[in-house]
Amino acid sequence: MNIDKILSRLPIKALRNRIPLVPVVRLYGVIAAQGSPLRPAINLSTLAEPLERAFAMKGARAVALAINSPGGSPVQSALVHDRIRLLADEKKLPVYVFCEDVAASGGYWIACAGDEIYTAETSIIGSIGVIAATFGFEGAMEKLGVERRLYTAGDKKSLLDPFSPVSADDLKRLTALQKEIHDAFKKHVRTRREGLLKGGERKLFSGEFWTGAKAQELGLTDGVGDLMAVMRQKFGDKVRLPVVGAGKSWLQRRLGLAAQFSSINLPGDLLATAEVRAHWARYGL
Repeated sequence: MNIDKILSRLPIKALRNRIPLVPVVRLYGVIAAQGSPLRPAINLSTLAEPLERAFAMKGARAVALAINSPGGSPVQSALVHDRIRLLADEKKLPVYVFCEDVAASGGYWIACAGDEIYTAETSIIGSIGVIAATFGFEGAMEKLGVERRLYTAGDKKSLLDPFSPVSADDLKRLTALQKEIHDAFKKHVRTRREGLLKGGERKLFSGEFWTGAKAQELGLTDGVGDLMAVMRQKFGDKVRLPVVGAGKSWLQRRLGLAAQFSSINLPGDLLATAEVRAHWARYGL
């Protein structure tokens, strides 16, 4: 290469290295172990690679997370949160979280990975609780004249079977499981927001949710502001905010959308999509 060309690029490169850089990772959707092109999901499998790239980006001053999630799997919520904190501690980079329409339940669990949490005034924040929902079809089966035949090895194997009446023991077991998960959620929030919580625990951990402005009053968040405005305030007007997304496989690059939609299970995805809509609908979205 011509030496003049090399020299001509040096000032630009040096200038770019002096401009603050904050990679942005977007977390959008219901938190679930699996997703599909019709219903994208937040989970460790899909986020591990973009998170690694964001924290490894040369010259990064911090990492910003844009979260928009009504919650979902407590396991995936914890896995994603823990991976964020592991990378932040390894790279010694601060993490700034920006909640958009909603960061509730598992969405708020992940938001607690931030060293600082920001929201819009009208964001929905909180829902620190545990919920389980199912259906009961035993009455419908009786009307249709359908006989349920269920065989198990282990008297608790059919816990909460939707085609059988709910027993007192089943309900007691479910309540105990929910309490364990809720206790873990409460401990997590207390730890990550230590010294910042201002509301009573009965209120904060009731499963109630609030606007972003109210959440700040309760100490669940640190301020009201959007990603670009806050990052410019902290790092200057010239801060670069590249969005780091999941990389595409060789097959996806070659075949485009065909590769993404080849794995669609239409009946299952339609049912799952209805369930996803129910998650968002709980918060009026």
